[in-house]
Amino acid sequence: MSFTVVQEATPPFIPAGAHAMTVVIEYPPGDPGTPPHRHPGPAFGYVLEGEMVFELEGEPARVVRAGEAFWEPGGDVIHYQDGNNRDDVPVRFAVTMLCEPGKPMIDLVDAEELARRADRRAPRAN
Repeated sequence: MSFTVVQEATPPFIPAGAHAMTVVIEYPPGDPGTPPHRHPGPAFGYVLEGEMVFELEGEPARVVRAGEAFWEPGGDVIHYQDGNNRDDVPVRFAVTMLCEPGKPMIDLVDAEELARRADRRAPRAN
């Protein structure tokens, strides 16, 4: 038997009564992914195929490639990007989310809130 640790993290917040949900998401080549959003609890993911652009509030966007892991704390933090970094192959990733009872698993952030919190977004490369 062999195993490889791909990620270790201490989540800052686990909602009371949380349940876990694991999903596999696939975006076609060039797909920008889900619009800016947040999750009520932490999310832990692993890229199965392709490359994902991953950007959380306060952090610069980065590319997560097949075989690499990512996580986000959930709660108030905005998840700006999770789209496909490539225009020639799809991206597939698995995410396990700790969901707060009675709240949607994903909450889209409107343009007004994005404008109010613009100072929290890391500078973007041109």
